[in-house]
Amino acid sequence: MGIVDIIVWIIVGAIAGWLASLVMRTNRSQGLLEDIIIGIVGAFIGGFVLQLLGVAPPPAGELNVPSILTAFLGAVILIAILRAIRRA
Repeated sequence: MGIVDIIVWIIVGAIAGWLASLVMRTNRSQGLLEDIIIGIVGAFIGGFVLQLLGVAPPPAGELNVPSILTAFLGAVILIAILRAIRRA
């Protein structure tokens, strides 16, 4: 994994995490770093969910719409899980 791959992961994570925070209405309570982390972890979760559904996830480390959508899906799931844990 090169520096370009890491930069792409950060960009995809930032976009996906930010979009998920808007949809889940957490954008006022979290900053850019949290968006990036949630987006990157969301990419792993999204890829896992797609595999469970029998859909091949997009290749890791590519900046494209399928990668962002996969990370977004996972980020929304992650925010929902974190929200449920905080309420319990």
